[in-house]
Amino acid sequence: MSNDKTGNDFSSICTRWMTRREAMKGLLAAGATAATVSTLTAACATSDIVVDDASAPPRLSFAEIPRMLDGNHHVAAGYNAEVLLSWGDPVLPGGRAFDAAAQTAAAQSRQFGYNNDFLAYFPLPAGKRSGSEEDQHGLLCVNHEYTNAYLMFPGYSNWRDSAAGINREQVDIEMAAHGHSVIEVRKQNGHWSFVENSRFNRRITMDTPMRMSGPAAGHQRLRTSADPGGTRVLGTMGNCAGGVTPWGTVLIAEENFRYNFGGHPEELAESHPREVRNYARFRFGNHERRQWYRFHERFHIANEAHEANRFGWMVEFDPYDPQSEPVKHTALGRCQHEGCSVVAEEGRPLVAYTGDDGINEYIYKFVSNGTYRKDKGKRNSALFDDGILYAARFNDDGTGRWLPLIFGQGPLTPENGFNDQGDVLIDCRIAADLLGATPMDRPEDIDTNPLTGRTYVMLTKNTVRERTDAVNPRQKNAWGQVVEILAPGADGQRDHAALEFGWDIFILAGDPGKDSTARGQYGAGTSDDGWFCNPDNIAFDPFGRIWMATDSSNQCGFHDGLWAAQTAGPERALSRHFFGCPRGAELCGPCFTPDGKTLFVAIQHPADEKGSTYLNPSTRWPDFNDSVPPRPSVVAITRADGKVIGS
Repeated sequence: MSNDKTGNDFSSICTRWMTRREAMKGLLAAGATAATVSTLTAACATSDIVVDDASAPPRLSFAEIPRMLDGNHHVAAGYNAEVLLSWGDPVLPGGRAFDAAAQTAAAQSRQFGYNNDFLAYFPLPAGKRSGSEEDQHGLLCVNHEYTNAYLMFPGYSNWRDSAAGINREQVDIEMAAHGHSVIEVRKQNGHWSFVENSRFNRRITMDTPMRMSGPAAGHQRLRTSADPGGTRVLGTMGNCAGGVTPWGTVLIAEENFRYNFGGHPEELAESHPREVRNYARFRFGNHERRQWYRFHERFHIANEAHEANRFGWMVEFDPYDPQSEPVKHTALGRCQHEGCSVVAEEGRPLVAYTGDDGINEYIYKFVSNGTYRKDKGKRNSALFDDGILYAARFNDDGTGRWLPLIFGQGPLTPENGFNDQGDVLIDCRIAADLLGATPMDRPEDIDTNPLTGRTYVMLTKNTVRERTDAVNPRQKNAWGQVVEILAPGADGQRDHAALEFGWDIFILAGDPGKDSTARGQYGAGTSDDGWFCNPDNIAFDPFGRIWMATDSSNQCGFHDGLWAAQTAGPERALSRHFFGCPRGAELCGPCFTPDGKTLFVAIQHPADEKGSTYLNPSTRWPDFNDSVPPRPSVVAITRADGKVIGS
């Protein structure tokens, strides 16, 4: 039930939050008796540590850094934060050293891409859990979400200028800078480096062939002039967060794909009337930030009305096999996927949680019809092609229900524009609208605690929200919140395939010192540096402690960065400030090595702020060289004493 403005003042919000917090204490206490742990996968490989009611996670003991806003990065005292990889670094054989003044598409295709986001670490050799402090070794998988042309090329003062004036070669460089990188990395003598010409190194770009799988593969609405069968597609884009599977593959999300297409939905009214509602639902034509369609016809929806339907999926590939063909799993639905959290328990259905990163969009869950078997290895991938997609409805009493998106059930019928399950999956946003799922405050990353089985959703903000509810309690929410979803059962024994769930607001972001709806709610003892705005990405360390990254805190007057907290016990939701980005940047993809001794983070779009340009950026991080523009980079964080991060 929605509340109007008079029923949703600040005191009402605080009262509801505190009442629910007290109620949740009993639920969490009841769930803390389990001593076994489900087989879960998070954004990185996890440890084998088991937490039961007799062994609480160690306290977070690092000294917090202050909130600030300057041109460099900052990390807690006693830690080292070293740049590992930057945009333009050569990673494939024949790759040339970065030269911003002489960049080409051919060069970029063999170099590290732009705006690194999601990170996943896979030990080498495959299946290895951890190595010694002196010689750790693995593959780092990195998404490249999008490009900022006005910071990549001279002559533009902002993204609107670059959209108007960009040329074909610059567009092709942008396309080569999108996608994904797989990089072999090694830690020796306490420092991480990457292996430039490793046989494992790979770039996945807009030219990489991919296969469509699942119920929508071959659908008439996925067929194009280049692919009349509707089962093959070139490239992936908008790759934001992601996930990993227990059989050693990586899942990468396709989020803001609409920015890379041109044209307006009304152009399709006569030729493809079925797509008018589809593209209007994604707000096509409102944000033509990248002008690819001026030089490549497949990105103009009036020329190829179905091409954009081939994006917005979850993509899986094997990082250990440089020749593996990426697969787009249509059974997980088409939306602006932010991430994917996989829950795999022996002999039970595979479950995958995803979020749709848009204002008033939804949280989804996929449940396979088949069951996960560890001994099947990579053949478990087929589970993603046969199952049921659900959208979440959050009730004001702290309960919720998963609503099935199945053709022919309820409103998902031809009368409402759905002719088969392929239509439902291609238009899963519209299907969720009709089912009455709960519109959320921009669901970004979603992840399941590998020790407890509780699932956490990062809701970044929703500045246009007027009508509120218990899970989205603030109008014009500029600060965001972190929501905890509890599948039925005790910690470590939760039934993720169940249709019912409980929920709580884990953290209400914002300044706890404000006497207004901007006021945040955290665990007792949170310091003045411990509060944050705009939660975005998420990771869990080997002890099940939550690490929360932010996006857009610059608008709150300080840097984006990384905060950590316990998820249970007396310091539940007491957040501590660990890392800060250079100005204009957001922090993405926090990712731990299995032993918890290294934390990788991605620094995206440094200097992306008003008045900043290629020739006069607000920071030249990380090179601080007048001839080198700011470069998105991956940073490796370790403790100076070599011990586990955070403790």
